Parts: sequence; C-alpha cells; structure tokens
Amino acid sequence: MTVTRTPKAGTLKVGIVGWGAIGRVVGTALAQQEVQGAELTCVVDNRPLGDAAPAPQLPFEEAIAACDLIVEAAGQGVVREWGERVLTSGTDLLVASTGALTDDELAERLLAAGPGRISFTGGAVGGLDLLQAVRSFGPLDEVCLTTTKLPSTLEQPWMDEELLARMRSATGPVEVMAGSAREVPVKFPKSTNVAASVALAVGDLDAVRVRVVADPAAVLTRHVVEASGPHGAYRFEMAHRPDPGNPATSQVVPYAVLRSLAALAGRSGQIL
Repeated sequence: MTVTRTPKAGTLKVGIVGWGAIGRVVGTALAQQEVQGAELTCVVDNRPLGDAAPAPQLPFEEAIAACDLIVEAAGQGVVREWGERVLTSGTDLLVASTGALTDDELAERLLAAGPGRISFTGGAVGGLDLLQAVRSFGPLDEVCLTTTKLPSTLEQPWMDEELLARMRSATGPVEVMAGSAREVPVKFPKSTNVAASVALAVGDLDAVRVRVVADPAAVLTRHVVEASGPHGAYRFEMAHRPDPGNPATSQVVPYAVLRSLAALAGRSGQIL
C-alpha cells in the first residue's frame, strides 16, 4: 500500500518505526488523536503486525515518502541505517535512541543532512533544557551521571563470567562500568541512551562521566545527573518504573516521545 504525503501546512503525518514498548504507546495515542496537530500515518516493523497496528504497515522507503515525520522507536541500528536517508528525503526525524550519536562520524552526517530536520527526545532524563541553557556561559567543569538498574536488565554479551556472577549474586549495588558518555552507550545500547542525551545537552561526549550500577533492590530505575561550573551547580534525580514489557526502558519514555511530538506539531502551551 502506498500513502501519498500531504503538505506540512496541515496535520503532521507521522510514521512510527518499531512497534514495541515505546512505539505501541506512541502510535496508539496518535491513532486516538491525543496529539493535537499530528496523526499516525503508518508503522514500520520487521515483523508482520496484522491488525495489531492501527495504521498501515509499510516498508521503510514507502514510509519515508508518506510521512512528514518519522519517529524512531526501535533502537540505535535504525538511526545508523536509515537516519541519513530519512533526512535527505526531506522528511523530519525524531530520535529516541540517542546512544547512536556517540558515533562522531554518524552524528556529523546526521546533523549536516537535510532538508529534513533531526530532533531528539530526552526520554527518561530531565533537566536537559537547563544544561543546554547553561552552555551559553561556557563549558561546565564537571558533569556526572549515575544510572542504577536491576542486574538482569544490564547483562551484556561482552561481560565475563566474573562480572556476571557478581551481578547475579549481588545483595547490594555493584558498579558495572564507569567511563565517558562516548564509551558507555556503546556497551549498553538498550539501557544507557540517557548518557548520550546528557552529553548532547552538554555538547561534549567526553565531558560527561558515567557510572552504571546494578542493584537487585532497584525496583525503580534511577538516574542522577550532577553538574557544576563557575556559573552554578545542578543536580537532577529521576526514579522511574521500568516498562513491564521491556524492563530495559522506563515507562515514561513513550510519554516523553509524545511530548516531543506535541511540540513539533506546534501544540500551544508546551514548555520549550
């Protein structure tokens, strides 16, 4: 099925890539007309969805042609493979998997591509607007992010048996990895987009120091951002319930995407 794109002067035609924990919530809200000025035009997924999706399921190329805006809700690989093609076609792109932007070459290409525009959702972390504003004064002296999650959500194929054993037998917090916002999201592609989002706000991947902590008592996923400089000191702490269908992401993430969509669609009353 081919859907013809209509001019951007009207309702924003939106395509969702990924019908998982994030995409289902976002797509359903769009289909129910809960975002003023935006509507769900199609869904892209590598599985046949049948009647599970409330809009036509299209191949990616057809979705790009049919939509004003593509929402990435399927992981960093989609951004790497399709991001530039979406933008050069003239379609806008909203990225949820900000961890893909830790690849400097990819980030440079995406930010330079057009005429489509690229935007990023803050996802599970707050305070990014303030950090972006603070950049106007100059670089921050220190930016630290500590992310704490259940051990099972942090297990990765690269981990050795010793680390896995420590995580699985832990009775308290265990530091899994420490590094920069350039290094950590690569190692945890589904769990640490927050680190890349903070770095995007600060404007420097290497300036953000990240600690990933596994805690068997972490019923809530916790992110603590601490930043300081000659112009002030800032601390933001978030504690979210994990999504029951995908504990690697927080329940709030699709609603952060919807808020971003509302702002892009021009709904009044948004904090920008």
